[in-house]
Amino acid sequence: MKKMFLIGGVLSLVLLCAFAVTAQQDKSKRPSPPAQATWDLGGGKSVTIDYSSPRAKGRKIYGELIPFGQVWRTGANEATTLVTPVDLVIGGTTVPAGSYTIFTIPNKDKWTLIISKKTGEWGTDYPGQANDLARVDMKVSTLPSPVENFTISFEKAGNGANLNIDWETTRASVMVAKK
Repeated sequence: MKKMFLIGGVLSLVLLCAFAVTAQQDKSKRPSPPAQATWDLGGGKSVTIDYSSPRAKGRKIYGELIPFGQVWRTGANEATTLVTPVDLVIGGTTVPAGSYTIFTIPNKDKWTLIISKKTGEWGTDYPGQANDLARVDMKVSTLPSPVENFTISFEKAGNGANLNIDWETTRASVMVAKK
């Protein structure tokens, strides 16, 4: 009888662990689900930014939840990544084709976009300035209405696109173009 309870307990534990692993693999069910911004370059090539999209949930975001003047992972969960198949010019700075991690330093009137050469870290682990490819100024503007879901997007502009980061009532943007 004791063996049956022991076997039943072990099986229950195994099933519970399997369920937990499966639930963690379904990232769409996270409070900050995965999202992607894509800029179609034509010819089957695209620049992509993969990030996790937290929700405002009535919180004061910039200056409180996300402090001004400090490096922020720019999203949630895993680090935000930028992958480009071609050389780009971002805010006047050349970014060679490749994979990068994106961080930002939000401030009330100006943001800094950090393009890090180090990839694969969890979102909160900024690897330090020694790994920065570039730091680029971003313009800040006020959105006409609040944005609940943190959003990164590309918006066609001239010969390139504006890279926009929208959340709460703030938009940070920088011009991106093919080199």
